[in-house]
Amino acid sequence: MALFARFGASHDEKAAPPARSAGAEPKQDTQPVSHDVRPTVSAEAIASDKRERMISTKIEIHQVLLETLNLHLLDSVPRETLREQIDPVIAQEVRNRALALNRSEYLAFVEEIIDEMVGLGPLEALLKDDTISDILINTHEHIFVERFGKLEPTAVRFRDEPHLLRVINKIVSAVGRRVDESVPLCDARLQDGSRINVAVRPITVDGPAVSIRKFAKKKLSLERMVEGGTLRGPMAEVLAKACWGKVTIIVSGGTGSGKTTMLNALSSAISPSERLVTIEDAAELQLQQPHVVRMETRPPNLEGKGEIRQRELVMNALRMRPDRIILGEIRGGEAFDMLQAMNTGHEGSLATVHANTPRDALARIEQMVTMSGLPISQASIRNQIASALHVIVQLNRLSDGKRKIVSVSEITGMEGDIIQMQEIFAFKRTGTGPDGAVLGEFRATGVRPRFAEELMTRGVVFPSSYFDPGKPL
Repeated sequence: MALFARFGASHDEKAAPPARSAGAEPKQDTQPVSHDVRPTVSAEAIASDKRERMISTKIEIHQVLLETLNLHLLDSVPRETLREQIDPVIAQEVRNRALALNRSEYLAFVEEIIDEMVGLGPLEALLKDDTISDILINTHEHIFVERFGKLEPTAVRFRDEPHLLRVINKIVSAVGRRVDESVPLCDARLQDGSRINVAVRPITVDGPAVSIRKFAKKKLSLERMVEGGTLRGPMAEVLAKACWGKVTIIVSGGTGSGKTTMLNALSSAISPSERLVTIEDAAELQLQQPHVVRMETRPPNLEGKGEIRQRELVMNALRMRPDRIILGEIRGGEAFDMLQAMNTGHEGSLATVHANTPRDALARIEQMVTMSGLPISQASIRNQIASALHVIVQLNRLSDGKRKIVSVSEITGMEGDIIQMQEIFAFKRTGTGPDGAVLGEFRATGVRPRFAEELMTRGVVFPSSYFDPGKPL
């Protein structure tokens, strides 16, 4: 398979990094000698200068390859084969530019060029790092990552703004979306399901801003979340069996609190015999069941037409014979249609909502029902909520970066115009450790949930110790 259109490089020859004779100094540019006394250049400045030169050279060689490769075959060629065929060209270009690289530096340099060609350039290394959960790009010069709940800067950067925009357009075009001055905001996803949000000029003043929420390659189960301290074993068992028993659960929390991860973990308790329909703005749920239909919203086209919102997808899902509907996030008027579905034979459905407390979650859902534009009284909305929803799981990201379930509350009905709730489990913060870690304990409140009585008729019995408030879980 001939990848090169004009280069006659032999595919059998083994490329090697440019060699230097023993004791030879790197080639220096010829400059007039000055006898002025200059300040000593710091190691950081030298490293920064080398990094800048490496980025520029990488982009230049990438451009040379794009001009000579058969681009129609690029996506169908295995990465190893591509590396073998472009190695001779890269080695020659590095020699021509007198770029001093040792063997390991050269191999890393080749990988970076391949990432530019078939991947996402500088982002590839960050996406492969399993310790990183978020990648935050503030213009082409500043990239931050979140590791173990803490933000830190990285040395990774793009050459310039056009370089960053090329990578952005490669990502969004892969899922049929676009971003430019006329459409400066965009939600999209990567091939592995990671969620990405993009904002470009004129919305952003200094340059493109990109936020990537990575998906862990190893799917988090409730058991692994227990090991990580997000909740305790009795809480996980109660929630899993409630989900299995078709108790409708809403996962509430702030940005980055782990709502989608919790939704994925809960869904693992659903019977594999059930038909599930998922509805998301950008598809990111990773369900384990064999019978799953995934649907995703669509933005308007260049003429401003063809938009398909979550509400239309929820209405269509009702015609698809689902056993449960799983809504990635309740955002607007689809809240009304979701409540209707939950009240008409789709018990056990799941959804997430942005809110800081369980009571705030109910208020937000009530507010979003009014966004449907239908003439519905407040009392009617609250009655619908009280009859459709059963449990609210509240997640928080604490000050030490750890994510925990801080409350599991059950909706018990209406009393006058107020939706009644009772808390079953709670995380009680007791202090802060010397290293900044949040100290606390999970406790039951002493309230036995009403859904436990219904589950008993199906053979599910919870030990009374699970709801004992006298000791930590």
